[in-house]
Amino acid sequence: MKITTKTFGTLKDGREAQLFTLTNDTLKINITNYGAIITAIDMPNKNGSIQNIVCGFEKLETYQSEEYLTSCPYFGAIIGRFGNRIAKGHLEIEGKTYEMAINNGPNHLHGGIEGFDKKLFDAEIIESENEVGVKLSYMSADGEENYPGNLKVTCIYTLNENNDLGIQYYAETDKTTVVNLTNHSYFNLTGGKDNILNHELELNATKMTAMVEQIPTGKITPVVGTVYDFTSPKKINAEGLEMGYDDNFVFDNEDGDLILAGTLSEETSGRKIEVYTTQPGMQVYTGYWIPEFTIDGKKKFGSYAGIALETQHYPDSVHHPKFPTTELKPGEIYDQKTIYKFITE
Repeated sequence: MKITTKTFGTLKDGREAQLFTLTNDTLKINITNYGAIITAIDMPNKNGSIQNIVCGFEKLETYQSEEYLTSCPYFGAIIGRFGNRIAKGHLEIEGKTYEMAINNGPNHLHGGIEGFDKKLFDAEIIESENEVGVKLSYMSADGEENYPGNLKVTCIYTLNENNDLGIQYYAETDKTTVVNLTNHSYFNLTGGKDNILNHELELNATKMTAMVEQIPTGKITPVVGTVYDFTSPKKINAEGLEMGYDDNFVFDNEDGDLILAGTLSEETSGRKIEVYTTQPGMQVYTGYWIPEFTIDGKKKFGSYAGIALETQHYPDSVHHPKFPTTELKPGEIYDQKTIYKFITE
């Protein structure tokens, strides 16, 4: 196993972003400290042919381009302070009201106008006998995107010989705030050759949050016998859903144990990903709204180009006291972990 570093590009304010490459005998994973973004995961298929299985770009300037930012799909980034939606951007903490940016229909999405996906993190290389990785840190100032509290955020990516990509999240605050961190990688196990509708998904979730226009009603409903039933492996093909899936599935994981949340697989490539998490839920987004970009003269991506498996707390938790809390108080530590395990069969 090894880790290498090179310059990824220069931000518009003149600061340099770095690209860290984590490799073992099977995988090569590229991560930049801009947005803590996973830009590529090179993985062999069952015939030994290696392709990148996530949506991403080879140049920093593409992530900063107007074309990308206008319809930003958050490729590979760490999302914060609050992943997913807050209804109408309205947040109340300890009796004080905060009005957040409205950037997704009538709602607040993924931390606002300039969330963690557009921040430059401090980086520290990790090397040990068992793993290589990078520790990424960011201080989100009190009032950033109108969230309260100075929030110190740490995201640690690690790769081991078992082909486990670990993502460990920590956060601490000096004022009560809300935190819901996730990674927004879009996987395509064909290496982008086809879309993801023929991928098979299995989830250890018998329930989901009932939603109206992407906002939970507060009810937790069973999935068995519905189009949302992934309790046994089935193709994503969306079964007539006009815009595919963009839904939060509920795990029975109140204690925050590291559980097997689900498995994504694709038959022709023989590739498979097992997802383990301490989080209580997972937003499954099949990428209907992914734009088609023109990169170096070639058209890439578009609807269903990838599937995001976003382990997290439930959307709009701040308005539903019965949901697992996303509040973080001074003296507490936000501590969550997700592992993506890559397997070729």
